[in-house]
Amino acid sequence: MQQGSLQEWLDSSHLAGANASYIEELYESYLENPDAISLQWRDIFDTLPANGQAEEANHRRIQDYFRQVAMEQTSSVKTAVDPDLTAKQVKVLQLINAYRFRGHQAANLDPLGLWKRLPVVELTPEFHGLTEGDMEREFNTGSFAYGSDTMKLSSLLKTLQSTYCGSIGAEYMHITDTEEKRWIQQRLEPVAGKASFDDEHKKRILSGLNAAEGMEKYLGAKFPGAKRFSLEGGDALIPMMRELIYRAGDHGTKEVVVGMAHRGRLNVLVNILGKKPADLFDEFAGKHDEGLGSGDVKYHQGFSSDFATPSGNVHLALAFNPSHLEIVNPVVMGSVRARMDRLGCENGQKVMPITIHGDSAIAGQGVVQETFNMSKTRGFSVGGSVRIVVNNQVGFTTSNQEDTRSTEYCTDIAKMVQAPIFHVNADDPEAVAFVSQLAVDYRYEFGRDVVIDLICYRRHGHNEADEPNATQPLMYQKIKKHPTPRKIYADRLVDAKVMADSDVTEMVNGYRDQLDHGECVVPEWRVMEQHSVDWRPFLGHNWDCDYESTIPMAKLTELGNTLCDLPEGHKLQSRVNKIYTDRKAMANGEKLLDWGMAETLAYATLLESGTRIRLTGQDSGRGTFFHRHAVLHNQNDASAYMPLRHLSDDQAPIEIYDSVLSEEAVLAFEYGYATAEPATLTMWEAQFGDFANGAQVVIDQFLSSGEQKWGRLCGLTMLLPHGYEGQGPEHSSARLERFLQMCADHNMQVCVPSTPAQVYHMIRRQSIRPMRRPLVVMSPKSLLRHPLAVSSLEELAEGTFQNVIAEIDELDPTKVDRVVFCSGKVYFDLLEKRRREELTNVAIIRVEQLYPFPHPEMEAILEQYQHVTDFVWCQEEPQNQGAWYSSQHHFWQAIPKRATLTYAGRQASAAPAVGYPSLHNKQQQALVNAALNIEE
Repeated sequence: MQQGSLQEWLDSSHLAGANASYIEELYESYLENPDAISLQWRDIFDTLPANGQAEEANHRRIQDYFRQVAMEQTSSVKTAVDPDLTAKQVKVLQLINAYRFRGHQAANLDPLGLWKRLPVVELTPEFHGLTEGDMEREFNTGSFAYGSDTMKLSSLLKTLQSTYCGSIGAEYMHITDTEEKRWIQQRLEPVAGKASFDDEHKKRILSGLNAAEGMEKYLGAKFPGAKRFSLEGGDALIPMMRELIYRAGDHGTKEVVVGMAHRGRLNVLVNILGKKPADLFDEFAGKHDEGLGSGDVKYHQGFSSDFATPSGNVHLALAFNPSHLEIVNPVVMGSVRARMDRLGCENGQKVMPITIHGDSAIAGQGVVQETFNMSKTRGFSVGGSVRIVVNNQVGFTTSNQEDTRSTEYCTDIAKMVQAPIFHVNADDPEAVAFVSQLAVDYRYEFGRDVVIDLICYRRHGHNEADEPNATQPLMYQKIKKHPTPRKIYADRLVDAKVMADSDVTEMVNGYRDQLDHGECVVPEWRVMEQHSVDWRPFLGHNWDCDYESTIPMAKLTELGNTLCDLPEGHKLQSRVNKIYTDRKAMANGEKLLDWGMAETLAYATLLESGTRIRLTGQDSGRGTFFHRHAVLHNQNDASAYMPLRHLSDDQAPIEIYDSVLSEEAVLAFEYGYATAEPATLTMWEAQFGDFANGAQVVIDQFLSSGEQKWGRLCGLTMLLPHGYEGQGPEHSSARLERFLQMCADHNMQVCVPSTPAQVYHMIRRQSIRPMRRPLVVMSPKSLLRHPLAVSSLEELAEGTFQNVIAEIDELDPTKVDRVVFCSGKVYFDLLEKRRREELTNVAIIRVEQLYPFPHPEMEAILEQYQHVTDFVWCQEEPQNQGAWYSSQHHFWQAIPKRATLTYAGRQASAAPAVGYPSLHNKQQQALVNAALNIEE
């Protein structure tokens, strides 16, 4: 083929120069995964020279020529091109690609220089068949964004090394979205991986390092040997946090919520959030707030303040966190989502979460994966988060990677959501500042998670009383000789004539003087504005405070009918259609209300009065047991319709989401939401009550004790399906005994409602009362459709929640010689059996709220049974479970003196329930008979 005719063919083919970017993207995809592109293109690229191939077959040279033409900025080619040069061109593109993929493995990341990493041969020109003689040749750089379309190979190689193998190791080529990869390349490559800061900015960075080191040294001298979980070695976290906040302010952020474990927490409290050093010193000295109940150690405390940026104040909130290191992450995300909803922000542009992790914890604790998995879901997204790993290369006492994880980096978990990861040497604070700005910009550009791996070290042991040489002798011999980050950077600025030695000394002394005075040391600190919700209306209320429970009947009927009005053509599944036909009859008083209708009406009344509602769970839209059906799916086109969103034009919003298959992260998220938004009715429903086991750390560390430890009120409601229907040990018990064991100081409410009217009033009471404490509900399964578990509209309209329900049958109290206490489903088994046996001497009293125990109500009901000496507590759960051991002291206090209290229920058992239906039925019959004193 002649050159002219060849060029004409190229101009009209898919290899034309105008398609260069498209072809290069295809080629990069081919290098990463050949199966990801079409067979036609794979055949073309298969003919190109392979990496490291010494000789190319002659018949491939024409394809190399095509590749060269595709890279040209113009399609006009007037001279023939040397096929040898075009073969080398392909090799150069492969070299660029290798640095983008693997440059981080050769980066200068370890401040201590202890890492022993194998050379990455793919980063050498020789691997790609490029020789010393090619170094001064000009090559097309493809999409490499340094600013020139062509470069000498020697210059290109130096620029690639500076960009990808300096103090920053960028991992982003695992991202599938080409736009995101190109965006990162456009930020890294034009500056060769190095930022340019003016002198004032450099002084600000040094000021942050000075504060970080000064704080730790001051505490070490003032309180020698006291635990403070020093930040020393990771000092760059302080200037990093300042950069993140400043950059967030530039993007219009109004609030930043931070979650972190104890390492460096005191430093962040004082040097970022503006906690007064004097207050911290008082805590070291043993002084504490008498109004905080039990309180907590100082390195678990939270704080909030305002931080002034050139673009306006940014409200900062540091979440309280127990020693379960990573559990705070979903709590932070929930708090951020609540603040977004309050600000009317759907994309996360006004609120930004920052979570700070340890290197072993981020890889080792599963809640990190669960939280990543939620990051782009409808019900839990927050527009991306900035995640920092303070990577001190030691997991408690182990520095052996083989003991802490199975991956090369601790941050590899983030690749599951294709988050970019920027590893950075903490001894290069300008590189730290650069990636901080880059991370925030990426988060706001794409609304996705981004990770900064701050590779540092820990100057002391796990705590200040630890002796790290015992387990890491070589590392700590090196650390003892290693200058501090402040010293390294101060010397660098002095050498560059940015500052004089006297200026550095003045900065050190000035900060120490500020600590001596004990006042705020953050120059950006401002008096806090009212960014967050006002909690004052929710303070100081008892659990039994009064509330308005009645609703006009006409209003309930109107809402009930509105709930049953569907858009034309919205076809329901047959069973769901029957449910809604019945609900229409219930709304008009033609049928008694079942559980689903009463629950839905409770939501409707709250929405009409302006209360926002959020309900999540693994089956929350329809309900695990097919009872709620708040989200209706069109059988023709699968579109969804939520009647609760269409009550009136001025109603409050409602969110009902089927959650990811997680209990721990989702419940923690909802806890965070509820603590940030008390005016919203926030609810989490377990698929089965037993599944709350997976969220036990949230229940133990936050829900049950958050008020006592930190003064944090929370009105979260947990719906935990509970009841013994013969479904085996994992689908019967919500572990009532565990919740009751944690009950003290009126810290939460534990209810077992037995009728639709009760659940209606319970839900409304939780929202309408100003008291904000967790509500734990043992919600039913079989009672959802039990013929006796029904209520009238009048009971909803005119009633209230009854903590205790007295005997409902017309028994003569003077003839009663036995009183049975019970809760939940077993009541209906007892009632039906008593009616069949026509027993008139046994009264049955339902305890609907087990904690706080309603002594006044119980006392009023038992007034007519003061002659009775035989009292029984009946439960379905085994004797060592349920309410028997945790609540019997309340029963003893309630019954008359000289009366006896006995137990009727299953025998103690290691498992919550039996797995055989026949055995279950036998046990159930026996406990009912025992309670009623029936011999069979």
